Amino acid sequence: MDDMNAMTEIRPFRIDIPQADLDDLRARVAAARWPDEIPGTGWSYGVPLARVRELAGYWTTGYDWRAHEAALNAFPQFTTTIDGQNVHFLHVRSPEPGALPLVLTHGWPGSVAEFLHVIGPLADPRAHGGDPADAFHVVVPSIPGYGFSGPTTATGWDVPRVARAWAELMRRLGYQRYGAQGGDWGARISPELARTAPDHVAGLHVNAFFALPSGDPAETDGLTDAERARLAGVARWQGERSGYAAIQSTRQQTLAYALLDSPVGQLAWNLEWFDGYGEDVGGVDRDAILTNVTLYWLTRTAGSAARLYKEAAASWGRRSEHCPVPTGMAVFPGDSTVRAFAEREHAVVHWTEFDRGGHFAALQAPDLLVGDVRAFFRRVR
Repeated sequence: MDDMNAMTEIRPFRIDIPQADLDDLRARVAAARWPDEIPGTGWSYGVPLARVRELAGYWTTGYDWRAHEAALNAFPQFTTTIDGQNVHFLHVRSPEPGALPLVLTHGWPGSVAEFLHVIGPLADPRAHGGDPADAFHVVVPSIPGYGFSGPTTATGWDVPRVARAWAELMRRLGYQRYGAQGGDWGARISPELARTAPDHVAGLHVNAFFALPSGDPAETDGLTDAERARLAGVARWQGERSGYAAIQSTRQQTLAYALLDSPVGQLAWNLEWFDGYGEDVGGVDRDAILTNVTLYWLTRTAGSAARLYKEAAASWGRRSEHCPVPTGMAVFPGDSTVRAFAEREHAVVHWTEFDRGGHFAALQAPDLLVGDVRAFFRRVR
């Protein structure tokens, strides 16, 4: 095989973590050094000691990585090299001949494991009580720097570069027309993919989409009470809950030493988002939390995943060019999405607000997310 073919080759991949790594993880959790805590402070100073102890105890005595490894391995997985970077992805072809390709993009502190409960219904709706006309060929990449796409080995892996990599990945898979979906970072990468390849992206669907007001007071005059509450949530995030983003966008290398050396530190660092800063404890299943945290730990990618914040920081708050691709938006409890702000940047043709689920919609309300994705893409197939 010549060098060019080697660079574009798609290689089969299977997760097979050495038992020694799992034994080391368990021993480190069991030997954790625990901080003190001021009684009665709850979540006001960060994740409470009792909550981290609870999950750490389950991590060592009840959680079964091998079961979740097998669940991931039930889906075909591959790696390829794009723009000098290893890219890992799941690729599940639908049995339905008319299926539309769909690329799903995760966020932080998530991974491809976020989508375990939606891949099957999306790829094979007939087998899950759905209409076979809603079928997708599903592609789920790990963002460069995350999980088995990590670590990154060069600077510059910002949102546009990831989007260009996704366009190349879909081209290599032979998909000329496809949809894009994502939440959190996926709600930034997927829209950028639509801007990068508007002739190929048939439709864009996002959840956990984030857009700030422009500063024009008139823009907020007609907001509903629900939208004002979401806007207040943005202010609260900026004032009380954005510390992780500030650190990861400025001093991620310094943080990496602690997270790479302490699995309990990695758990606590990721847990604030999974538990909704104490407002949604239990909203994400504990096995799902630990599978995502364990993926970061086993792949040693806490630091390289955080680099996306560093690379993207220069464009934070900058208005994106309008994307003409038809867009659907799903708004779950806790999301800060306001339609008027979203429509500055997107051709929103589908809008749904839910009273169940949350930031990690694919984990917390997979049925609702699947239903909304199906409903939106019926408009653009």
